Amino acid sequence: MERIARIDTIHQYNEYMGVETLHPLVSVVDMSKCPPREFHRINYGLYCIFLKNVTCGPLRYGINYYDYQDGTIVAVAPGQIFGVESNEPIQPKGWALVFHPDLLYGTELGQTLKEYTFFSYDANEALHISEKEREIIEQCFSNILTELNREIDAHTNSLVARSIGMLLDYCMRFYDRQFITRHKANSDILSRFERVLSDYILSDRPRQLGLPTVSYCADKVFLSPNYFGDLIKKETGKTAQEYIQLKIIDRAKQLLGERILSINEIADELGFKYPTHFTRLFKKSVGISPSEYRLSC
Repeated sequence: MERIARIDTIHQYNEYMGVETLHPLVSVVDMSKCPPREFHRINYGLYCIFLKNVTCGPLRYGINYYDYQDGTIVAVAPGQIFGVESNEPIQPKGWALVFHPDLLYGTELGQTLKEYTFFSYDANEALHISEKEREIIEQCFSNILTELNREIDAHTNSLVARSIGMLLDYCMRFYDRQFITRHKANSDILSRFERVLSDYILSDRPRQLGLPTVSYCADKVFLSPNYFGDLIKKETGKTAQEYIQLKIIDRAKQLLGERILSINEIADELGFKYPTHFTRLFKKSVGISPSEYRLSC
């Protein structure tokens, strides 16, 4: 049976990597200074940012294998399973930032952490950085490590949290760059999304399953919901949910213009649980009610 370790504390992680614990809630590890060791998949109860500088074997992130290439960043949130499978010792290279959620209590980063949606991306949606970008990221790791080597005082947690926030902001910037440089591939995904959405709306699935969801569409184009949502926002200027709603309203206008189905039947046809929900969304999007729109056709 495959072994999956569980790590819930910074001390457990540092012990696993063979390094000293400088702070009970956060650790920065220069992996090139760690002893060679066998690695296993780990179920983390921590937030982690991993920067690998060399290919180091068959990485598994969740249930998928992933080619962990030079200059790749992967972010892991509590509850995710991540790791390299090795039957013999490996000398790791790169950096790791690992922090417990408790570190952020009472900090500004604690209030904004949910905005860093890349913590829920899949491994095939990892961040691939240039040499210059890698230097910036490594400097962020180094700055946090410098603070951890000081005596812990009343300012330590807030200063470390700000430094982590800066690292995450750079990751966001570089992800934005990656979305831009992958515009052609992203356009292909947007076209597939359009087809998935159109096929769903024109089938009998809305009556059976309800309105199409972001998660459903993301799954059909083989992306995580967060990465998919961020991609659609970058490509269209609208959230994935807004985009879906616009397509639903377009179909509603078509059905209203045909004057075959009643407004309640149209609501059911589109997957709304209650006709009032359909009327509310239509009026919010179009400015008039479905019945008023029908009269204007």
